[in-house]
Amino acid sequence: MSRPFFYHCKCEQPDFQRGVGLIEVLVTLLILSTSLLALGAMQTRSLQFNQGAYFRSQANIFAYDLLDRMRINVKNIKSYTSELTHVKETETPVLTPLAAADLHAWRRNISAELPNGKGGVDCDDTTKICTLTIEWDELNSSGEDAENKTTFTYSARL
Repeated sequence: MSRPFFYHCKCEQPDFQRGVGLIEVLVTLLILSTSLLALGAMQTRSLQFNQGAYFRSQANIFAYDLLDRMRINVKNIKSYTSELTHVKETETPVLTPLAAADLHAWRRNISAELPNGKGGVDCDDTTKICTLTIEWDELNSSGEDAENKTTFTYSARL
């Protein structure tokens, strides 16, 4: 039985298909590595957003804390008005009067929990509306220093 002239007896693939398996593996590795880098970037952004949400939750808790303290001492509400300042943890606590002690403890908590945290209060004695402002530093991805500051403002009638 004679074989046609194009019939190859070898068990190898034709010359034009050599190396296709290696190229497929390289393309797969390229796609896989790109996907893993994207997942790593998403995980990093997720951690950054979660940290920011944690800081905002802490600021909300601190605002409610001071408002509760102010409701106890509502007769001296004007005494709580103060500028946006930072309290170092090494400063000695203020014990009297009650408004100064509350503000010092509040700012000390802010400084301990929020990076470069500052707190300030503005109260109107006639309307009994107080505005609390809490500011802290937060990293961003834009590189702009102006965007590193986050401000939380809360107003309430006591």
